[in-house]
Amino acid sequence: MKAWQLTAFGRENLKLNDIPQPTPGPGEALVRISAVSLNYRDKLIYDGNYNPHLEFPITQVADAVGEVVAVGPNTTRVKPGDRVVTSYCTRWIDGEPSAKETLYSLGNIIPGALAEYLVLTENALAVAPAYLTDEEAAALPCAGLTAWYSLVEKGDVKSGDTVLVQGTGGVSLFGLQIAAALGATVIATSSSDDKLARAKSLGATHTINYKKTPDWENEALALTNKRGVDHILEVVGGSNLARSIKAIRPEGQISIIGIIDGFDATIPLFGVIQKHAVIRGISVGPLRALERMLAKFDELKLRPVIDSVHSFNDAPKAFDRLEQGGFGKIVIRVRD
Repeated sequence: MKAWQLTAFGRENLKLNDIPQPTPGPGEALVRISAVSLNYRDKLIYDGNYNPHLEFPITQVADAVGEVVAVGPNTTRVKPGDRVVTSYCTRWIDGEPSAKETLYSLGNIIPGALAEYLVLTENALAVAPAYLTDEEAAALPCAGLTAWYSLVEKGDVKSGDTVLVQGTGGVSLFGLQIAAALGATVIATSSSDDKLARAKSLGATHTINYKKTPDWENEALALTNKRGVDHILEVVGGSNLARSIKAIRPEGQISIIGIIDGFDATIPLFGVIQKHAVIRGISVGPLRALERMLAKFDELKLRPVIDSVHSFNDAPKAFDRLEQGGFGKIVIRVRD
């Protein structure tokens, strides 16, 4: 079978290789991949910033949808014919994670899904909602679950809350859609007025252009009558975290998700102490949370925002688009 594998660090070292088709063992399923979607984490991996000890070659990409075509002995959760999505943290089933459970992700410690077939443990698969296209279903596992786990599972977001999402990447747009669907007021930030207009069409109540308003935290405070926002999806990192601390309400939650502006941050500790702020690191979520999210999406009929769709043979163009920064999820169609 064919698979896109990283043979060394560097975007130029992503190669289309012929490799043996895997066979499912006990408790495993063989999935014929239909589509995958990219995350900023994929860039971190090939840049060498995610796992500097990555073993090559390694098939890339974590998020996928496909059809179960065979199962190994004692596999009971899925069966041939099921359309399934992958669970990012393949060993994290439920409850609190250990230090190692979040490491076993596709395209990192284990082979990824940018291939014609993939074998996974049945506990790393969830049945995809029937109303979604393959492209939409492939967009859900990592970015969708990260937003859901932050806001719903750990943030207990409710009607009347105020949620601030930063930028218009996958996690932020999922956060916008989830929060708005649950009755929260959403503030979206971006450096593009066009993207902010599109964010409003998705349910954002307020928008802030941080290029025109660098001190966006002051605008967020003004929009909440100086109270501060209830939840912030912090996808920027670096010095931006200090602004988020200023914008959050007392006992509000900041979910640390992204590191676009850097791995390290200097934060105003007195501000954290004064506000009793909750600063929580988020590494996607467990299988059970994914299943709860899929059920709620099915109930609400939420549809992921797709930036672009690329063919399997032209996968490098999808990574080019990832480098550029899209509006929503970038998808690669593995089979027609």
